[in-house]
Amino acid sequence: MAETVELDDVLGGERLADPYPYFARMLEEHPVYWNQRYRAWFLHKHEDVLWALRHPGFSSDRVRPVYETHLSPEKRAEREPTFDVLRHWMVFLDPPEHTRLRKLVTPAFSPKRVAAWRPRVEQVVKETLAALEGRTRFDFIADFAYPIPAIVVAELIGVPAADRDMFKKWSDDILTLVFGAQGEPGRREKAQQGLIELTDYLADLITRIRREPGDDVISSLVTADEVDPPLDDREIISTCALLVFGGHETTTNLIANGTRQLMRHPRQWQLLRDEPERVNTAVEELLRFDGPSRLEQRLMAEDVELRGATLRKGDSVFLVQSAANRDPDVFDRPHELDITRVRNNHVGFGFGVHHCLGNFLARLEAQVAFPAVIGAMPDLEPDGTEEWHTTMMSRGMKTMPVRRGAAV
Repeated sequence: MAETVELDDVLGGERLADPYPYFARMLEEHPVYWNQRYRAWFLHKHEDVLWALRHPGFSSDRVRPVYETHLSPEKRAEREPTFDVLRHWMVFLDPPEHTRLRKLVTPAFSPKRVAAWRPRVEQVVKETLAALEGRTRFDFIADFAYPIPAIVVAELIGVPAADRDMFKKWSDDILTLVFGAQGEPGRREKAQQGLIELTDYLADLITRIRREPGDDVISSLVTADEVDPPLDDREIISTCALLVFGGHETTTNLIANGTRQLMRHPRQWQLLRDEPERVNTAVEELLRFDGPSRLEQRLMAEDVELRGATLRKGDSVFLVQSAANRDPDVFDRPHELDITRVRNNHVGFGFGVHHCLGNFLARLEAQVAFPAVIGAMPDLEPDGTEEWHTTMMSRGMKTMPVRRGAAV
């Protein structure tokens, strides 16, 4: 029993900052594991995670069933504002509803459209670094990793630049619910208030954009006529809320986690400094080695047999990307960071119909950010202990103190 309790504590102790020794053990000893603490299955093998991401029995429709069947009438009334937004998020929908919503926003995040944003991303990175000139100590999250994707996604979606800082608080509040924060009192109330404020803001913004549409995602949604039935206002507001939230959170974590690992591996840092043309493979390796998504959650829509276990209809399942990306059956030297790695079939952005919509944009921002940081601050180093978000699904830091050290 003591061992089971210890294995069930996914985020406990040192596992929050460094989950990889724990995941290595689970890969070897418990590839399919029923976690009593979370009342859920955990799948750790790369093969199983990839299979589950493609299997229709692993449903993304996990908000509605909880709201409709697991809550009392009083609780449903209390959480209705939250459900009213989240039930339209495409990440919580299966086809065909998911397909209908995703079809409208996919063109804005296509490789061709994203590539056209490179000059603007380069300008934002340059300006963000310029604002740090002369500072020897700063918080890498607040001062670099967050502003870049926040600025870019705000412009892409159609949010006025002057308003983007408001989204940081709303995003942090929503994060505690959507990504499964542990041990944070009042997180549901905080998340609901953040969702209410965000959706009220977006409703006003959408009304203004309807009068004067531009070349942005919100404009494309309010003028769309190629889906049947057409999107109603609640669907548009919810979709924009998802894009605002998801459009910077993952990329912030990718840039911060990646920079942290490069600082911890000075030979890789130096190699990327000397050969910045390796940045594309470096980004893929950093996504594999310490990516921004710890796991994805699904709800079983049918009974499924896997490695001698029966995953029953209605069971909750966590697909552990952080474990799958270090599976020794798939990756040579899985616990070594190697930015020259070419064979890199990681699942850092998921797979299948729910493959991360903004993956091309996140990659672009990271491809620009990493060489720029290394070139401008070759002597960057940690300055104290990071503070991690206590979330199940995302892997990211609240703060990451750094300093300019001795010149390299």
